[in-house]
Amino acid sequence: MDWLPSLLLGYAIGSIPFGLLLARAAGKGDIRSIGSGNIGATNVLRTGNKALAAATLLLDLGKGFLAVWLAARLFLNAEDTAALGAVLGHCFPVWLRFKGGKGVATMAGVCFALAWPIGLAYALVWAGMLAVSRISSLAGMSAAVAAPVAAIVLEEWMYVPALVAVAAIVLVLHRENVVRLRAGTEPRIGRK
Repeated sequence: MDWLPSLLLGYAIGSIPFGLLLARAAGKGDIRSIGSGNIGATNVLRTGNKALAAATLLLDLGKGFLAVWLAARLFLNAEDTAALGAVLGHCFPVWLRFKGGKGVATMAGVCFALAWPIGLAYALVWAGMLAVSRISSLAGMSAAVAAPVAAIVLEEWMYVPALVAVAAIVLVLHRENVVRLRAGTEPRIGRK
């Protein structure tokens, strides 16, 4: 029965809306009123404050890592449910009427905590796709798909179901981005 407290722990940590809190603390107002309306680092970048966006990215990554790390120490074989809980908490935080971010940075933290080679594969795919395309959503979706593939290649079978579920969440939350990608209208990093 360790899966339930692990899931709840992950959700509680994942639901901390760092992007919203940092933007308000920096005098940028409610981040949900600009851009995509999400609380993640990409939307925080739309405020024009790169340092704030980087801090949001690191904190969102950190909360995914922390949730899994704590679950590994508190519960028996429940890291995967903490990983799922952390991403669910970030994407659907109860405090924000279940409208959060899209889970890319939090999934990165989860991957590094589950097994660092999975995290490395995630980061390399994300960075590589971002460097080539300059499209944040494409990089995030590519990395999300790469994570369960990396877990399969590395034979980390215990983590595959949770990573498939998390990747599915990330992809579903990017459905509007997919429409814009197909239409050729998805914005690129660094362009207005």
